[in-house]
Amino acid sequence: MNVEIIVIGDELLIGQVTDTNSSWIARNLNKIGWEVMEITTVRDRRAEIISAIRQSFDRVDVVLMTGGLGPTKDDITKQTLCEYFGGKLIFDAEVQKNNDLFFERRGLQMNDSTRTQAMVPDSCTVIQNPVGTAPIMWFEKDGKVLVSMPGVPAEMQRAMTAEVLPRLRKRYPDHTAILHKTCLVKDFSESALSEFLSDFEAGLPASSKLAYLPVPGVIRLRLTARGENEEILSRQLDDSFSRLEDLLGKHIFCHRDATMAEALGLLLSYNGLTIATAESCTGGNIAHEITLIPGSSAYYKGSVVSYANEVKVQVLDVDPSTIEKHGVVSREVVEQMAKGVRRLLKTDCAIATSGIAGPDGAVPGKPVGTVCIAVAVGDRIVSRKYCFENSRAININRFTHTALLQMISVLSE
Repeated sequence: MNVEIIVIGDELLIGQVTDTNSSWIARNLNKIGWEVMEITTVRDRRAEIISAIRQSFDRVDVVLMTGGLGPTKDDITKQTLCEYFGGKLIFDAEVQKNNDLFFERRGLQMNDSTRTQAMVPDSCTVIQNPVGTAPIMWFEKDGKVLVSMPGVPAEMQRAMTAEVLPRLRKRYPDHTAILHKTCLVKDFSESALSEFLSDFEAGLPASSKLAYLPVPGVIRLRLTARGENEEILSRQLDDSFSRLEDLLGKHIFCHRDATMAEALGLLLSYNGLTIATAESCTGGNIAHEITLIPGSSAYYKGSVVSYANEVKVQVLDVDPSTIEKHGVVSREVVEQMAKGVRRLLKTDCAIATSGIAGPDGAVPGKPVGTVCIAVAVGDRIVSRKYCFENSRAININRFTHTALLQMISVLSE
């Protein structure tokens, strides 16, 4: 089954808001064997919305739409869908009841604008939205389906998971199975890994395909099998993935699809270890990435954001003479930071960072993008210096990613 996505909103086309809904929808459709053929983003303009719908229905039978369902005058999706599918806007008492409860739970007072959310096209099937005020609307015409959902990611995701996906699978029961297995690989460039695995790829069944998804220092390998018989596909995929694991050995540091922080968490949990972070240039970003993972409190104890030198000295026991002799961005300083935070928070492991994120702060021999990272496992400390020379935001993310990978590499030895 092929699907198209239409995303509505001026804010998306001026760069004010990033569309994360389409990627989420595509990933979750792919899990049931459905493919997204095209994603179209349009402004809150009647003619553009109608044109996008017509073009999508020329190619596919299912269109998923997000956005344009707010209570303000610029949100015209409901009226436009009413025009395209016919009928008129009518008051829906169930939507109003849902929205009354929504406001009551939050102790808020509903205004007149929000009350208009209960006006829906009489040509659609209404699906209630318990986490928001904009209802989900299911339209059918000439054997084709369009589902209009809110643009708020949490509301869209709940609608897709609880209502839309189950209804689509019931409406279109026949589908191709698509199965994936993913691993994370280190110590290869993308081209070198491709050459290393050329014979493996050549020997894959016709139903299978290997995809290379690189991020700095790491390559996510995704093995995909596609076909009608899910049981046969599953056996083929397991066999191919097992051969891949044998070929790559310890270069695979995570045998599932995961973020760097998730991969580190799996290693720490498996080994029964705890960790803390001492962050200067990353400003708590490593802590943020780690604590995004559910259950991270089992192994992550906390962080000291030692942005100022006096915090490094007074809290982490960094020797002032070390800073004076080697500079604050040095392997010697981050080694002492790692020792200090591990001792302070009584953990098995520690990560410490100090660098120059930019745009200012460069000194001779240490340009913007320079970072020193130390990781400690027990009394063992491994420190390294890197230089990435990017913009501030990119540098901070790169420093974070590199620190996590350095910790993973030491734990994987």
